[in-house]
Amino acid sequence: MDRTTRLYALVEELRAAAPRPRPVAALAARFEVSTRTVQRDLQALMESGVPVRAALGRGGGWTVDPAMTLPPVHFTADEAAALAAALATAGTPYAGAARTAYQKLLASMTGPAAAAAETLASRIVALPSRTEPAIRDAVERAIADRTVLRLSYADAAGRTSQRDVEPAGLLTAEGRWYLIGWCRTRRAGRGFRLDRVTAATPTDEPAHPHDLTALLHGSAAATATRPAALAGA
Repeated sequence: MDRTTRLYALVEELRAAAPRPRPVAALAARFEVSTRTVQRDLQALMESGVPVRAALGRGGGWTVDPAMTLPPVHFTADEAAALAAALATAGTPYAGAARTAYQKLLASMTGPAAAAAETLASRIVALPSRTEPAIRDAVERAIADRTVLRLSYADAAGRTSQRDVEPAGLLTAEGRWYLIGWCRTRRAGRGFRLDRVTAATPTDEPAHPHDLTALLHGSAAATATRPAALAGA
């Protein structure tokens, strides 16, 4: 069994036993490797974001949170290549999550599907994002938590202003990402280019719900639609 296959099987072994922990010695015997190899594999899974953790004390070992992982999913070679291409080209604000998702995708596959995904991804290049990770994280958190976001924003002329924004969603167009929301300062719906946001501070203040389509109405993005791959989701 190669390492990629073993990493995938290791997660499924822990999932099947959850919430009971599995001792390292038992895992080593199960996969016919040394305890040192199992420890190395578990550490690699942790670093890639898989929610495995050590359970200390009598009867301890390793376990995985089944609520935080997906059951086995089998992709065709074409599906795997499409996912790899989408993840490899994902930009702000999901570049970091896309990178770890791509690593997990490869770790979960073997055979032609894995080869197709890895080959295609190796032939894709992209310019780096100009959005600071801290800004990206603040925007993501405000959208997910539905809270007001405080921005320092530079317009096309370089003039900076402070804005309190109630986020409605994200728009991607021509390689750029925009935060769409209700600007309390302007008392209107606005789009903010993420590469022009110089600072973003999340607050604990709940934001009023705003419909993304309604905020885009009358703007240059009024005809924006969900990406085709998500239209039926």
